[in-house]
Amino acid sequence: MTIHLVKLCVGAESIDDMIAWQQRQMKTLPNPVHHTRMYPKRAEELLQGGSIYWVVKRAIRFRQTITDIRKVDDRDGRSLCELHFDPELVLTYAQPKRPFQGWRYLKPEEAPRDLKSGEAAVDIPPNLDAALKAALVW
Repeated sequence: MTIHLVKLCVGAESIDDMIAWQQRQMKTLPNPVHHTRMYPKRAEELLQGGSIYWVVKRAIRFRQTITDIRKVDDRDGRSLCELHFDPELVLTYAQPKRPFQGWRYLKPEEAPRDLKSGEAAVDIPPNLDAALKAALVW
C-alpha cells in the first residue's frame, strides 16, 4: 500500500523558491535530496509510489515523488535519513495545513489532487479555498 509524507517547506515563500533550492542542489547531485533525523517506519510504503507534499504558507502547494530513502551519517557521525526525490515539482490544489514539526504521513485518499496540465493554479487564501471546497463551489 502506498503512503505519502507531508513536510513544511521552511524558508520557501513559493514554488519558485523550492525550484531554486533544488537547482542549486542538482549542480552537484543527480537529484534533489532532503535530510531528516528520523527514518520513516513506513519507508517501504513510501517507495511504492509515494510522494512528499510540501507545505508553503500554511497549505500544501506541490509534491514530488520519493525515489529513494537512505540511511547516511552527517559530518559528526550522527545517523540521518536522506530522502531522494524526482526533480519534477507537481502543483496541487491548496490544502490548508497547520504548522507542525518534522513530517507526517498522508493517506492517498487525503492528499490534494494534482492540478491538471494547463489548469491555472488560483492563489487564494487556504481558508477561503477550504470553505469553497466545503460548500462544493470549488
